Amino acid sequence: MPIVIVACSVLLLLLLIVVCKLNSFFALIIVSLAVGVAQGLPVADVVQAVENGMGSTLGSLAMILGFGAILGKLIADGGGVHRISTSLIHTFGRRNVQWAAVTIGFAVGIPMFYNVGFVILVPFIFAIAAQTQLPLLYVGLPMLASLSVTHGYLPPHPGPTAIAAIYQADLGLTLVYGVIIAIPAIILGGVVFTRTLRGIHPQPPAQFMETKTFDTEATSGFWISLFTGLLPVLLIALASMLLFVIPASSPLYPLLSFIGNPIIALLISVFVALYTMGIARGKTMKSIMGNLEEAVRSIAMILFIIGGAGAFKEVLVASGVADYISGWATRLTFSPLLLVWGIAAAIRVSLGSATVAGLTTAGIALPFITSTNTSPELMVLATGAGSLMFSHVNDPGFWMFKEFFGLTIRDTIRSWSVMETIVSVVGLLGVLMLDLYV
Repeated sequence: MPIVIVACSVLLLLLLIVVCKLNSFFALIIVSLAVGVAQGLPVADVVQAVENGMGSTLGSLAMILGFGAILGKLIADGGGVHRISTSLIHTFGRRNVQWAAVTIGFAVGIPMFYNVGFVILVPFIFAIAAQTQLPLLYVGLPMLASLSVTHGYLPPHPGPTAIAAIYQADLGLTLVYGVIIAIPAIILGGVVFTRTLRGIHPQPPAQFMETKTFDTEATSGFWISLFTGLLPVLLIALASMLLFVIPASSPLYPLLSFIGNPIIALLISVFVALYTMGIARGKTMKSIMGNLEEAVRSIAMILFIIGGAGAFKEVLVASGVADYISGWATRLTFSPLLLVWGIAAAIRVSLGSATVAGLTTAGIALPFITSTNTSPELMVLATGAGSLMFSHVNDPGFWMFKEFFGLTIRDTIRSWSVMETIVSVVGLLGVLMLDLYV
């Protein structure tokens, strides 16, 4: 039975990592192979699924994480992160740092792909935590909760936008309703919940926690630093807005599509940072390039682990787990909003990918959308909320959080996984409340 096999695979993964102390990448590959064989796939197909999973996951993530790490390193070494974090602390005050983190995460999250936003925000999280002497999770989790919620609920992210198109929902109304639901989800999952995590002590890799003393007068100004750090966000957001109003036949359309691609936006930002944070600060190209190589080396193992998680997910998809769960869920009789949330949550927990969970659920739910009077916009949000449910070991985002913050699997589940569960459940409750009035 697929559900039993998936449950056993998770237990095996935890056994290999926690008890046997095996590196997470090797554990993920071993479990991926074991699941494929247990599900009855030919060995050659299992190996192919592992290759496809790593390739498809790292195909885009390798450059995104690489350019993001380089951009973060340039801004950190150039004093930009120090300048921005100091200004934010001064503006909001130490007691209100969490609200500053929520605001930044939400602003970055609306136009930004999750993985891109994550690597852009991490340097700011570490810098703010170091300067305020506040716990890393106290600062980081609210910011990442904002990022996660915008990824799951709100257009123009690919998942919610595609789901809205399938349900024929109005994007404007979806965004308005989504913001209403997102606010309490972020507050409860990001701000309130984080204050209960005093017993968790992250130990991130040393290179992420390096603190340097900067002469404020010698660093770039606040606005230059902020512009450099958020340039990928600005490029993607601007391109998205213009593509929405410019016809596809316009000669500007291909150019905007090119600039708005997250990889290209990050690449452009890296070259801008080379000047604003490097050359303009009197650094030589040789020293800058040496720092960039160090930045890429620092994320090598993280890339392998994320690739391993992608392989695990692909084996689950190729072995028919998603189809099994879909067929089982459609036989249940619940409120349409609760049903699509439950289907998305089950697929998310089984497969790991929020986007796959959301889009798969939309395909399942489409036949009975027309037979209900439920708002299609709320159906989009219920599906998106379900797709965030309990991120764990089969989700690349789980491993990104674990490795960047230097947590054990147990503490990652206690913090990250529970936070994702809270924002998912609060999202569902918000949808059900709105359904009384819409």
